[in-house]
Amino acid sequence: MLSPTMQTKLSKFMSKLLRHAPQDFGLRLDPIDGSCSIVELLEVLRAQSKWSDIKESDVQEVAARCEKQRFEITGDRIRARYGHSHDKVSYPAALPPKVLYHGTNVQAAPTIMKQGIRSMQRKYVHLSEGLHFATLAGQRRGELVILAIDAEKASQAGVVFYYAGNEVWLADAVPAEFCRLDEHTEEAPPHD
Repeated sequence: MLSPTMQTKLSKFMSKLLRHAPQDFGLRLDPIDGSCSIVELLEVLRAQSKWSDIKESDVQEVAARCEKQRFEITGDRIRARYGHSHDKVSYPAALPPKVLYHGTNVQAAPTIMKQGIRSMQRKYVHLSEGLHFATLAGQRRGELVILAIDAEKASQAGVVFYYAGNEVWLADAVPAEFCRLDEHTEEAPPHD
């Protein structure tokens, strides 16, 4: 069993491999769902001296314990659920819940309220069913602002939502008219 520090380091490296730079390490991901076999992932991991003794159980433990539930293991395959910057992984369109949440920061909120939520360097906009994941995502970017998205109206207006699993929803973009400051954010960010 890996220490918590080593689990965090392995999680970050797995994110790099499965979400951002698989080609840099010779890892080939399925072009449809972004998965690879666990055996292939272990080969790439073990090629790094730091991870030469890594076991499948270590990878499974990191996938199971990741607070943001970034990874999904199905049978003998593993993939990152969301957050890809290397290729646009396909997800089936799905009907979202009435409200979704997006965590951001006080500096970005005024722009989002004018222009909507855009994917920026990622392939999709990331949204969540609850405040937990939105808070985790937004906290790392500075002073937290939670936006509530009227997903029901957005969907009716033609915004397509994709379910990535474990309360995470994706969209290509969300227009500003469907975004509002959530009541869990204490003070509205200033508008320019």
